[in-house]
Amino acid sequence: MKKINIQYKPLILSALIFLTFGCKKTLDVNVDPNNPPIEQASPEVLFPSGIMGTAGIVGGELTILGGIWSQYWTQSNASNQYKTIDTYNLTRVDLNGPYDRLLSGSLADFNLSIKLAQERSDWRYNLMATVMKAYTYQVLVDIYDQVPYTEAFQGAANLQPKFDDGYSIYVALLAEMDAALAKDFSAPLTSSQAKGDFLFNGDMDSWVQFANTLKLKMYLRMVNAKPAEAQAGITKLYADGANFLTTSAGIAEFEGTPNNSNPFYEYNIRRLNTTTNVRASKTLTTWLVKNGDLRTVTYFGTATPTAMHQGDFAATAQEQPSYSSATVAAQDATDPVWFINESESYFMQAEALERYFGGAGAKAKYDAGVTAAFAEASQSGGAAFIAPGGKYAYKSAGSFEDKLEQIIVQKWASLPRSGHTIEAFFEQQRTGYPKNSPVYSTDPSYDPENAASPNHRGEWVYAKNGVTAGKFPKRLVFPASSRDRNKNTPAEVPIYTKVWWGK
Repeated sequence: MKKINIQYKPLILSALIFLTFGCKKTLDVNVDPNNPPIEQASPEVLFPSGIMGTAGIVGGELTILGGIWSQYWTQSNASNQYKTIDTYNLTRVDLNGPYDRLLSGSLADFNLSIKLAQERSDWRYNLMATVMKAYTYQVLVDIYDQVPYTEAFQGAANLQPKFDDGYSIYVALLAEMDAALAKDFSAPLTSSQAKGDFLFNGDMDSWVQFANTLKLKMYLRMVNAKPAEAQAGITKLYADGANFLTTSAGIAEFEGTPNNSNPFYEYNIRRLNTTTNVRASKTLTTWLVKNGDLRTVTYFGTATPTAMHQGDFAATAQEQPSYSSATVAAQDATDPVWFINESESYFMQAEALERYFGGAGAKAKYDAGVTAAFAEASQSGGAAFIAPGGKYAYKSAGSFEDKLEQIIVQKWASLPRSGHTIEAFFEQQRTGYPKNSPVYSTDPSYDPENAASPNHRGEWVYAKNGVTAGKFPKRLVFPASSRDRNKNTPAEVPIYTKVWWGK
């Protein structure tokens, strides 16, 4: 992955952070002759703006949400910032950014980029923008289930677009990617054009791999709801000789200065002026520490973190005296925001090979996934864990469910510093792994002193102060911006209602 020189990202990211997290204000903006109106924009301008918008939401608000709901970390007992997330008490006035900024910001940029690229027969930017549109829509659909698609981006011509169901949107996005892949995009980008490609610097082979890997992910999402279509889509990818990502796709480097940092760091640390809002969760740390996994150092800055029980932020110093010194979740201003990282690509391929090809080659992809995951965490030693007798050695003789659990749990363990922790949440809703624990993590059977005893470490626990009567969250509710303005917004359902592909 290239190290990008962030030249015009400062303005884009500054605007993004303000729009996502800032107060609501009315701005008097004059037209700058050096910044023409949107009607005069080009894909070279719109496309990088859309990328940064998607990175800001996926790597910011959705990383906070995904990190807590995937039980990497939990709300500190010394602050209040994320209590509504940790208690599953989100309403239509919370977390508007994912819906508002992705739909009216990033996706509008990508959609117009595609239109302009097609008008000038630029099939390179057409493919790039189509893939990013599909990725961004996939995130929206997976968290809201239904969003505007066929009537979106019409501006004043349709201020109340209808909502399309998630399955129909998936089918349409897959068709859009197939159409873009069928074009001739072999002409190289000029150096000026390539500057707008923050992911691959104009390397179209890598964009093809990104498209194929995204298609693989979307078909795997469909395995519960549309098993025949999922199998047909995946087997066709392999029959066509599709190449998948062998490197991570996303924003490889942030500058680390104000308004130019990793979005999670920018919001959670720089703007809140504290490092202690999120603390290590027992759910993840018990699993890592008992396995001797040094990624603990990457995720928490120490091999022996002091962790909190998930959602136990109301505990007093007398009840949980260690909470005052609980380990914070490690973050850095220059952390990447990956859309799909290398290890994730290998884990998806391992699952596909187990599901549809009798497991041929699955172990090799799983091993590559674990090795890549350790490297992504700047830790060596992955090879020792997957060697025969190693704690993460592939269960070649196990059942399909044994292997699927192993693959997905390893995927979960690979994502805390990936910049898209929401992916671990999605995968648990799809597969059921990591499992939901029948006991809370304070129960002696969760992490027993005797390592040989049956245990539940690493299994997700229902948050101590959860408000949904023991039911885990599975989606977000539509924000007030949609509910109050668009009569076509679907009827609200409980946050624990599964989305269309959920298990």
